[in-house]
Order: sequence, then structure tokens, then C-alpha cells
Amino acid sequence: MTGLFPRERAQIAPGAVHVPGWLSVAEQRELVAACREWARGPVPIRHTRLPNGGVMSVRTVCVGWHWQPYRYTRTADDVNGARVAEFPEWLVELGRRALVDAYGDEEAARGYAPDTALVNFYDGDAKMGMHQDKDERSGAPVVSLSIGDSCVFRFGNTEGRGRPYTDVELVSGDLFVFGGPSRFAYHGVPKVLPGTGDPASGMTGGRLNITLRETGLR
Repeated sequence: MTGLFPRERAQIAPGAVHVPGWLSVAEQRELVAACREWARGPVPIRHTRLPNGGVMSVRTVCVGWHWQPYRYTRTADDVNGARVAEFPEWLVELGRRALVDAYGDEEAARGYAPDTALVNFYDGDAKMGMHQDKDERSGAPVVSLSIGDSCVFRFGNTEGRGRPYTDVELVSGDLFVFGGPSRFAYHGVPKVLPGTGDPASGMTGGRLNITLRETGLR
């Protein structure tokens, strides 16, 4: 839902930029439709099981490379053994456009080559603990897109899970990019705000988060 006051673009930390309302409603619907297709397979959406036996509360489907803690593979050996869906070129272009709008550096954006997307679905009770995105061999920025219900996104430091951190409300259509000095900052989602999404986005409940990354793998 749109608030009474405009939300401003903000640098949360060096290399970490929040761009509110970056995706149009039409682009949100297109992404939701694509994510629904990926969720059906060839590797279906699932709750990821952690090495300690715990199960993540979010449900995840992957594109390009299959992620499981703490590695990437082409086939989902922990699900059904199938090869994950190919990473489409239009997602590469979307990621490059995101970097231009976040950083204003067209030359750097041209060299950005994301080859995997992690699509996480949060219901009203799902959370994400503080963690680093460090399973990639590339230090290229992570591009994060939010659709559906708003959430509290906690963006921390590179040293540990505790303070200092900044809580940012991510709303449907928002872009968040983190790279450079903030590429390996701890971050998480302590809370989703049910009922805050706009059905025009194509989401009738819950939050969809799409993160584009360069794995650095061949």
C-alpha cells in the first residue's frame, strides 16, 4: 500500500542502497507470474533443511544454480535430483538496471552477470535469521527485490550478528542492493507485516523476495 508521504532513496551503509518503489506494478505482476512457474518445477519450492537438522521457515526455489547450505549445484540433490530452471537473460538485464539506479555507475553495471536467483516466500510467520551471503565465489553486489507484504529488513555489519544494525521497512516494489564494503554484511528479516501488500502486485498474501547473485562458478 502507498503511504501518505513519499519514501526517499537512502544509502543505509557504504555500498548498501534502498530504492523504494523501484518496480512498477506491472513488473511486479510479471515477476510473480515467473516465480509461480519456477515454484512448480522442475525443482519445486521447498523448506530448506539446515545441516543442524533445523528447517527454514521460508520456502525457497532457485533459478540458474541450486542453493543448499553451504554450496551451489546445478542439480537439486536434496530435493528431487532435477536440474534447476535456467537463468533467463531478462533477469540479467533487470539486475544491471538495478545497479545503475542504485549506484549510478553504468560501466560497472555492464559487467554485472548474475547467474542465480534465490526466490524466498514468506508467509505471515516466516522469518530469516541474521546471516551473510557468502556461499558465492564472486564479490559482486546482491540485488534484492520485494513483492507483496512489507517486512522489517535488518541490515547489520560485517563483523557479527549483533549491533550495530539498521531496520528498514521494505515495501512491495522496493529494491535493495548491497555490495562493496557491505557485500558481506549480516542481514535478516525479523518480521513480516501481514496484510500490507497490494493485490494488484499479483500477491494475495505473503512476501516474495528475489535475490540476484553472481556465483563465480562455471
